[in-house]
Amino acid sequence: MEWEPVIGLEIHVQLQTKSKIFSGASTAYGAAPNSQACAIDLGMPGVLPVLNEAAVRMAVKFGLAVEAHIAPRSVFARKNYFYPDLPKGYQISQYELPVVGKGHLMIHLDGLEKRIGITRAHLEEDAGKSLHEDFHGMTGIDLNRAGTPLLEIVSEPDMRSPEEAVAYMKKLHQLVVYLGICDGNLQEGSFRCDANVSVRPTGEEKFGTRAEIKNVNSFRFVERAISYEIERQIELLESGGTVVQETRLYDAVKDETRSMRAKEEANDYRYFPDPDLLPLVIDDGFVEAVRRELPELPEAKYHRFIDQYGLKPYDAEVLTASRPLSDYFEKTIELSGGDPKLCANWVMVEVAGALNKAGLDITRTPVTAERLAGLLKRIADNTISGKIAKQVFELMWESDKEADALIEEKGLKQITDTGAIEGIIDEIIANNPNQVAQYLAGKDKLFGFFVGQVMKATSGKANPQQVNELLKAKLKGQ
Repeated sequence: MEWEPVIGLEIHVQLQTKSKIFSGASTAYGAAPNSQACAIDLGMPGVLPVLNEAAVRMAVKFGLAVEAHIAPRSVFARKNYFYPDLPKGYQISQYELPVVGKGHLMIHLDGLEKRIGITRAHLEEDAGKSLHEDFHGMTGIDLNRAGTPLLEIVSEPDMRSPEEAVAYMKKLHQLVVYLGICDGNLQEGSFRCDANVSVRPTGEEKFGTRAEIKNVNSFRFVERAISYEIERQIELLESGGTVVQETRLYDAVKDETRSMRAKEEANDYRYFPDPDLLPLVIDDGFVEAVRRELPELPEAKYHRFIDQYGLKPYDAEVLTASRPLSDYFEKTIELSGGDPKLCANWVMVEVAGALNKAGLDITRTPVTAERLAGLLKRIADNTISGKIAKQVFELMWESDKEADALIEEKGLKQITDTGAIEGIIDEIIANNPNQVAQYLAGKDKLFGFFVGQVMKATSGKANPQQVNELLKAKLKGQ
């Protein structure tokens, strides 16, 4: 029997506010345990939560970016459960009336475009963190994260493969970082994923029983966890078993999911409106003010790069992966006045390769867009060849000298004197009669040998186009 996976993701995005969602406590990462949990975060008697407007603004910004409905009135509820890192015994979240309603996100995979529906996005507070290491068999609790603002983004079950799920997760990660509402740091837990996975016979419309894989914090692990879960469910069903609705954990060491607890339903949490918080009312003026803050979104920029610069879809996707990268690329084009495709190749190959080797991101590149543009100008005006330019780039990476100074200092200017190049070619032809005879007899591949000899004789400084043209004419005249 053929099986079809059905996948939906719940992404928890930590909003990049300076203070928590209902208190003035800091959200800075890395503080000493329990040093940033105030009386409000701990739910001490007599304290009252006050909603952080910045968190609301960020939620609305996301909603507008995915063309979602922004609720004019939404409600905060208490989600009741008992766990050591939940100091109040309940989590303030949104249930029936979330701030962001239905929207969508487009993903690109294998040259195809697919629309993934977004069911909702709601504001809530984070819990603390349980620490299981270095406590001699006991568990430590760090409540610094308690009360940190989260936006939980729930997708429709529109994904049909682990690859689609990862593509959606990456696209969502790209978007929230573009918008400046999240730092996107997976290692610090700023962007976490719960994956709902089920399988059904191909062609069946009814969904199968799903399992939820909790708190996966890397793209690679999400793909592996979903792949494992799909295989587990198929094997279970084909052996006559049934899939149980439950919450599972992914063990990256063993590359498997394992049962954690039975999957709770909404009524298990005994949701009810939080009596300490008024309904959140958002007027049109607030929404339009946020709309004016939106940057050019990655999907729009992706299509513009294809249309305006003539880039291939793959190149456009790479260059719009982050705002700093796309800004660097466009600034290079503007300052060099050069061919967008040449600029794209240099940014994606030389710059990206050097950054990767050095463990840096584009915001910390030693070769700024201004410096790269200066180098590309020298390629465009034939001062240096593309091959020599790579040598100059390496020198620029290691120093603060500009391309022009390095070209002059190292004597790297391209030889474009036709007479000088012809003289070198004549000498090489005279010194290699056997190769000339073979070439004239039809061994065309030897042309590369002659080009190589000329470039060697000129230390790579002869203009390649002139070399090719002059060589062809000289060999033809033999």
